Amino acid sequence: QVQPVEFGGGLVQAGGSLRLSCAASTRTFSTYVMGWFRQAPGKEREFVAVLSGSGGTSYYADSAKGRFTISRDNAKNTVYLQMNSLKPEDTAVYYCGAGMFRVTTQTARNYQSYDYWGQGTQVTVSS
Repeated sequence: QVQPVEFGGGLVQAGGSLRLSCAASTRTFSTYVMGWFRQAPGKEREFVAVLSGSGGTSYYADSAKGRFTISRDNAKNTVYLQMNSLKPEDTAVYYCGAGMFRVTTQTARNYQSYDYWGQGTQVTVSS
């Protein structure tokens, strides 16, 4: 059983930065693909970024490319999302997901690929 828990959300001005963390309680953390999704009010949950268990494969949503960086520390059972140059449209609840699947652009973007989800952390970017 994996129970991701997100940390690091908050209120930031446009142009600012935040780093989200997601800690997962499992002894086999390195075998899990870890992804970040977000959901804004009235919108569907959307893919943000994914990182394979080894950290060798990553994909980003177009909206995140060049601004967000996903990374992981398998020794700490933690995945991170560094978000720079934040925009008001980045305002959403950010969720961390964990799953065991072959990472492709298609599987990474499908929330059904992930078996476990955290409770989410709110990110609000003011203009």
